[in-house]
Amino acid sequence: MNAVARGPEFVVARGEGVWLWDESGDRYLDGTASLWYCNVGHGRREIADAVYRQMTTLDAYTVYGDFSNAPARDLSERLASHAPVVDPRVILTCGGGESIDTAAKLARRYWAVLGRPERTHLISRTGGYHGLNGFGTSIIGMERFRTGYGRLIEDTSVVAHDSAAALEAEILRVGPERVAAFFAEPVIGAGGVFLPEDDYFTEVARICDKYGVLFVVDSVICGFARMGNWFGIERFGVSPDMIVFAKGVSSGYLPLGGVVVSGRVADPFWNEAGNPFMHGTTYAGHPAGCAAAMANLDILEREDLFTVSLEVERHLDAALRTLSGHPLVAEVRSGMGVMGAVELTGEALDDLGITTAEVFAEARARGVILRPVPRALLVSPPLIITWEQIDHLVSTLAGALDAVAARHGATAVRY
Repeated sequence: MNAVARGPEFVVARGEGVWLWDESGDRYLDGTASLWYCNVGHGRREIADAVYRQMTTLDAYTVYGDFSNAPARDLSERLASHAPVVDPRVILTCGGGESIDTAAKLARRYWAVLGRPERTHLISRTGGYHGLNGFGTSIIGMERFRTGYGRLIEDTSVVAHDSAAALEAEILRVGPERVAAFFAEPVIGAGGVFLPEDDYFTEVARICDKYGVLFVVDSVICGFARMGNWFGIERFGVSPDMIVFAKGVSSGYLPLGGVVVSGRVADPFWNEAGNPFMHGTTYAGHPAGCAAAMANLDILEREDLFTVSLEVERHLDAALRTLSGHPLVAEVRSGMGVMGAVELTGEALDDLGITTAEVFAEARARGVILRPVPRALLVSPPLIITWEQIDHLVSTLAGALDAVAARHGATAVRY
């Protein structure tokens, strides 16, 4: 807030495809699809028309109790038909943070109605980002988002993102009889784009099954073709108990999210009397939001962005890896999904005082928008990006790194 108060705001005025324009008319490549969500690109008239048609028919109405509407039903059935979950049901929300809170509360409530109310503990991973609502803040794997708020939701812990053995050790430390669920992203996104080892999720699924722990996949960033499939987790051949989704389900045209719930978890609520799940949000199942999502999914399927994204993934990976030899770059992480991270060296960050915000600002001044996190620059462009636009993105980032290095006299940096 203080930084914004001291300088002019960057006002985005218009978007089309992978491009944005500010209020002065300057053009920028959207290298992050806003916040990882504009998978089909900006300015899709088809989605706007679908929302208009829905709003002139039924603008909005609650889906509490036995209320429903056709767009919410159609979207839920469509998502369930593609989910790698056994006997799936869908709970709709307004975004990823709400969906994480829904899944976390449902995990605890599930064990309570089974007569195991002591199973409340939630485990997540270092670097994991699960939104900033109550449960999301409590299980996030980045300490900077957790501090300064007093006591958060208790009975949570974090384990190393790259070690299934660490998960098992933590389950045993807490006591399997107390652990409700484990949360994990297919690829850690906002925490820095960390890719799992080939057998990581196979082993995680085995461990969760062994101890009866619910396996919750956070696909908010990884879903809807960003990893070449519907929810991202399909690449690893496992079937979780719940999948949290948002962002790419509507490409952000209207806020929407949800949780795909397995029949195992849904059963005591659906098939036994006296087990209400007292939870919901005002705009869940919003018909206009669901209409936007249905039109967005039509585009994903008609243009086969599931296949296209795998080609984009390969080209983006190859392009980003050309930065590996840059004197400011310690590591490039990419090659799984249309996303990547360019991490700066310790010498640049800690000794020379270079910040990722400085590189971000230099790239934006040159017409490319990236996302700075404390030690890396992240990219996650719309899935419709062309090879030429990828090359433009990466060459602009290279130029920004060169300019920052020159300002700090960093040509002698080694790593």
